[in-house]
Amino acid sequence: MFGLGWSEMLVVGVVALIVIGPKDLPGLFRTMGQMTGKARMMAREFSNAMNQAADEAGIKEVSKTLNAAANPKKFGTDKLKEATGMTKGPATTELSEERQAAKEKMSKAMGDAAIARKAREAEEAAAAEAAEAAASESPEPEKKS
Repeated sequence: MFGLGWSEMLVVGVVALIVIGPKDLPGLFRTMGQMTGKARMMAREFSNAMNQAADEAGIKEVSKTLNAAANPKKFGTDKLKEATGMTKGPATTELSEERQAAKEKMSKAMGDAAIARKAREAEEAAAAEAAEAAASESPEPEKKS
C-alpha cells in the first residue's frame, strides 16, 4: 500500500511490539483498522456524491453522446447524416445532377485539350524532322582557297 515490502512490514511490526508492548498492540491495531475503515467510507461517500452531481448535471449523457459521435458505427451513420442534412433529398439530387454535368463538361474539355496537344506535338515533331532532313540533304558550299 505504501510501497512497503514484507521485510519492512516485519521490521515495523517488531519495533511496534517492542515500543508499544504486547498488551496495548491489539488495541492499536483495532484503532488503526477503524480509522482506515472510516477513511474508506468517506472516500466512497465523496465518490458517490460526485457521481450523483454528474448525473444531475447531465454530464454522463453528454459523455455518452460524444463517445457515440466519435464512433459513427455505434451511433449510426444514418442518424449522423440526418442531423447534418446529408441525406438524399430533392436538393441533394439536384446538386448531384449539377456536379455530374460539371464533371462531364470538364472531362470533355480535358479530352479536347489532350487531343489538341498531341496534334500540336505531332506537327512540331514532323516540322523538326523535315527541317533536319532538309539540312542534311542540302550540300554545304565548298570554300574556295
